[in-house]
Order: sequence, then structure tokens, then C-alpha cells
Amino acid sequence: MSWSGFTTRPEIAGRFGVVTTTHWIASAVSMAMLERGGNAFDAAVAAGLVLQVVEPHLNGPGGEMPAILWSAAHQRVEVICGQGGAPAAATIAHYRNQGLEAVPGDGLLATVVPGAWDGWMLMLRDYGRLPLRDVMEPAIHYAEAGHPCLPRVADTIAGLADFFRTAWPTSYETWLPEGQPPAPRGTLRNPVLAATWRRLLAEAEARRGREEQIEAARDAFYRGFVAETISDWLAQTELPDSEGRLQRGVLSADDMAEYAARIEAPVSAEYRDWQLAKCGPWSQGPVLLQSLSLLSGMGLAGMDPHGAEFIHTVTEAMKLAYADREVYYADPDFASVPLDALLSENYAAERQALIGPQADLDLRPGVVPGHEAQVARMQDALDRLSRTDGAVYEPTMAHLARKRGDTVHLDVIDAEGNMVSATPSGGWLQSAPTIPGLGFCLNTRAQMFWLEEGLPGSLAPRKRPRTTLSPSLALHEGRPAMVFGTPGGDQQDQWQLLFFLYVAEFGMGLQQALDAPLFHSTHFPASFYPRSRSPGQILVEDSYGETVIAELRARGHDVQTAPPMSIGRLTAAARDADGLLRAGASPRLMQAYALGR
Repeated sequence: MSWSGFTTRPEIAGRFGVVTTTHWIASAVSMAMLERGGNAFDAAVAAGLVLQVVEPHLNGPGGEMPAILWSAAHQRVEVICGQGGAPAAATIAHYRNQGLEAVPGDGLLATVVPGAWDGWMLMLRDYGRLPLRDVMEPAIHYAEAGHPCLPRVADTIAGLADFFRTAWPTSYETWLPEGQPPAPRGTLRNPVLAATWRRLLAEAEARRGREEQIEAARDAFYRGFVAETISDWLAQTELPDSEGRLQRGVLSADDMAEYAARIEAPVSAEYRDWQLAKCGPWSQGPVLLQSLSLLSGMGLAGMDPHGAEFIHTVTEAMKLAYADREVYYADPDFASVPLDALLSENYAAERQALIGPQADLDLRPGVVPGHEAQVARMQDALDRLSRTDGAVYEPTMAHLARKRGDTVHLDVIDAEGNMVSATPSGGWLQSAPTIPGLGFCLNTRAQMFWLEEGLPGSLAPRKRPRTTLSPSLALHEGRPAMVFGTPGGDQQDQWQLLFFLYVAEFGMGLQQALDAPLFHSTHFPASFYPRSRSPGQILVEDSYGETVIAELRARGHDVQTAPPMSIGRLTAAARDADGLLRAGASPRLMQAYALGR
């Protein structure tokens, strides 16, 4: 369901704020934190923990969490990187010795250090003001007492029942405790996870002081009983992935102990009178900025935003930007990422010349001076390693395999002007076996590394994978104005690009932009196993109409269609110059909510 287009003037209709999430319970919990006296960051943390309970097929405590925020106190945009790095024993040689040519898409070898918990705790400590107990209690309650099971969760568990029973018995015990999958909209519980959080909270509250308790919660997870339980279980466990390959994980207690989420500066770019801020190149966030740079000066304002010329032009720009993503983006602690050059006007002008009237079926990264050898190595690797014979997964699409996980998203703005956009993911119930005694599983983000030496995205100990997770924050005329995002893997920044253009270029309101038709390209290699691509292919909603679809095919695009209102799960929140707060949520999949008070 979607409560869409809700608006409120804090000085008239309320004093709390607006929230959007991909689940109605999380939205309600987030608003409750504001009503309790918390700020946007308290509300985001509480919602984030609840999402791990109510959407366990899309995120979990063993996953990751990038966030981008505006702090009224700090008066600047900042990024929280809750993305863990590869374990110390995660070397290319080790994986190759297992007979692997690519990191598997699920199972014990696909994990990196879980970053979500530390990211949320860092946000709570440095930006929030409520006690730890206040933000944890809702998640504990829903894990212990239960919540209405989403039909998609029930369907996912039912589809995996036989696999869990024969291959991952701890997951079978967790999700089918009575031998039957949960009924759609029946009560779903995770009492083991609730017990984990209760123990963690008890250890934290043994200390005095709000910040001391939050630090104790971080220690309990990364240097205490949670890390010890994970490490001990992995050391004695060998289980198959979904393709039947036996795996023994390499994550250790030392890997957990060395990890800490961190605060970083964003990457940003100008578009008209807007400035858009994104996470760094350890995410795919800069690809949206590159796309905007390519589209600037292309005459979009004179195009029909739902016409073939617009779709073609935007698609061709995205192809070029995503080709650069494949060649250049990586953890900047380990690779040289020439973002200044990639976002420069001169580079954009060179790349614009490649956009013609027909669809380009080649993958065309640009060559930044000084990176010629890197481009050549990466192009060779892509020719050899990316596949065109497998499925290209877009995990939010209803018709795809149940074993594909996805992501959640939330946006919060409070009456003080604090803003946060977060896109948690990973640790899906279908990603890896559930860890006994903890009630959650690990992530599979290591599948985004290449098992090929000498590439920006090559697997290496402590290195962050180049993730797809990509929240957004936009300033208008220098004023923090809007936060938005979506689940959707490689499609996140494609759908967000369309939403932003609908608002910034065509003047649509939030809900109008969220309801507008969507499309995306699968031309470039997917970030997820088996790293497939479909050259020239775009997926468009039928609502564009037969004439538009026919013209796109005439331009050489391999057009695949989807039912109207079936692509994407965008949400957004905005604050006008006069203090008016707005929030909207996509009605797609009938699940996201926008609330305000």
C-alpha cells in the first residue's frame, strides 16, 4: 500500500517530521521516535532495525548500510559508510583453490564483514539523542511477539523450504520452526534474534551514559559474544551453496574486531540549480552524477519525458556512465579512482559525442589519461568474464527467482531540518545459512569482487566491494531540499536518475515523479553473480505505449516490457524553503509508505 503525497507544515499541522520506508511498520516506528522527542537519526536507526525483522528477505543484521545525511548541527552533508571489507583470509588464491572462477552468489564464501550494525550505532551515537533502548525496543518487540508476514516473505520461505531442509538446517529451524512456511499475513516471529538483541542491550546497559552504552553495543557485536558466535560456528561448519558446492567461510573474530563504520565526505555534482550528493566510488553512487553530467546540455527540457527520444538519450548516457563504473569504480583505499576527471565538463563533452540516434550495442568505457593500462586490462577482463548466456537479475521484479535477495530504503526529515537517506541491504534470509544462537545470517556482498588479479574490483583482504547501494541527498539553490532512494541492485541509480530528472528538469511534484513510468538498461555487466549482461536491452513499463516502444525498437534497442507500475520501489522526502515538509512513496508492489505529522 502507499499513503502517497502526504504534506505537513510543522508550524501548523505538527512538529515532528516526515518519513518514508519500504514497509508500513517501519514507517510507523520511525514516526513514533519523532513523537518521542527523537530526531531524524533516531527515527532512521529504529526503522532500520525494524526493517531487518519485517523484511528479512531484503536485509538483516549481517548486512550493510550506507547512509547520506544533512545534520542541522553540523550544517553539512556527510556519508556513513556501514560497508564492511573482505576478511583477511579472503584472497584470490584461496577462492581459486576452491575451484571457483567467480565468487558465489550465496553461501559462506560470499560474505564480507557485516557493516550494518556499526553503521546504525555510529549514526545513533554521533547524530541521534535517544537512548539505545528506545531505538531497539520496537525491533525486539516485532521479532519476539511477531508481525504480519508479507506475502513475498512467505513465498520466499516456501520456495526455499526443501533447500533449507536438506542443505541449510539452521535456516529451516528459523523460518519453518513447525515444518511449515509462514502463512501470508500470518504471524512471523524470530525469537532467537530477539534474544540476541536482548542480551546485547543488557550488556550495553551495564555501562552508564548514553554514548558508553552505544559503544558497548558496538563492542558486543564486533568484539563480544556476537563475533565469537559467528567465528566459532564458521570454523566448524561446511555447507553447500545453492549450486551444491560445499563451502567453509573465512570470516573470523579478528576480522570483526578490526572493523569500524566511518563518516566520509560525499561526492557531488551540479545540475541546473541543484547539487546532488552521493556516496563514494565504493558504491555505484557516482554513476548517477556521471549520467547527469552527460545529459547536461542534451536538450532534455525540449523532450517528452515519456517519449522515445528521452528514453533513448537517457539510456545511452547511462550505458556510458555504467561502462565507466565497471572500469574505474572500487574502494578508493585500494584503487586510484579519477572521479574529478570522470565528473569534469571536458570529459562529459567527449563522451556526449558517442550518443547518436541509434542504440550502441558495445560497452564503451572512456579513457582517463594515466589510466590507459587499467582500461585495457578491465576491458579484456569484461570480455572474458562477463556473461551474456545467463539471467540478468533485477531482484525487485516479481517474476524472478526466489533465491535473489534485494534491499530496503528509508528517508526521514524532522522539524529541525535534519535529513537522512539510507539503503540497508544484505544478510537476506536466502543469502547464507542462519547462524545458530543468533537468528540471522551473513551477507553475500563479496560476489561483487572479481577473482582476477590487477583489476580495480579484484578481491583483496580488508577491501570494500563496489556495492550497488546508493542513497541520495539533493540541495536546491544551496539549501538541503530532498532525500530519496530505492531498492533494486544495479537499477537503483537508473531509477533515481529518472526520478531526479522528473523533479529537477520537468518540475514534477514528488508523487507525480514517483508514479511516472520507469525503465532501465541491462546492457552492462550486473554486479551480482553470475555477472551477466544483455547488450542493448532495456526493460520498459507497458504504460509508455505501443508507439514509444516501437520507436525504441526501430532505434535498435532490445526492448523487453513489464506490466505498468511494476518496476522500482522509490521513496522520497523533501523540505521546501518555507519549511513545508513533503513525502511520497511508490505504489509499486503496494508496500512502501510515506507518513507525516
